[in-house]
Amino acid sequence: MGDLEIRSAAEDDIPAVVAMLADDPLGAQRESPNDLDPYLAAFERLSADPNQHLVVAVRDDRVVGTLQLTIVPGLSRRGATRSIIEGVRIHTDERSSGLGTQLIEWAVDESRRQGCHLVQLTSDKTRTDAHRFYERLGFSASHTGFKLQL
Repeated sequence: MGDLEIRSAAEDDIPAVVAMLADDPLGAQRESPNDLDPYLAAFERLSADPNQHLVVAVRDDRVVGTLQLTIVPGLSRRGATRSIIEGVRIHTDERSSGLGTQLIEWAVDESRRQGCHLVQLTSDKTRTDAHRFYERLGFSASHTGFKLQL
């Protein structure tokens, strides 16, 4: 395998990112890779916000992984800043290669660099393999999450 680069996503990366978001049973139900307009509009909003970090992992000039890291200043925990990891996806060809670990380690390191005291993420209840993966990296299932679809 060639060298890996983790970098900020560019507009040209969005089709590959969306394809990875759609490439599993849950994503296939909620993503629309044939209609990039809403994703490009979202990318524009993300790019304008300094607390949003959409990154891609690139190997041999091909996007093979992605995640979004959001920095959230707050008052709780004595004014602690936290980060939220979202949209972690690894290309099918790269799964079980260690790439997911590298991406999460990047996010944790960047969170420290940004002065965060806590890194959090959510994972759908059905993604049991992902839960084991996150626990192996030191995350604990310490809270119950709730979502309200709008």
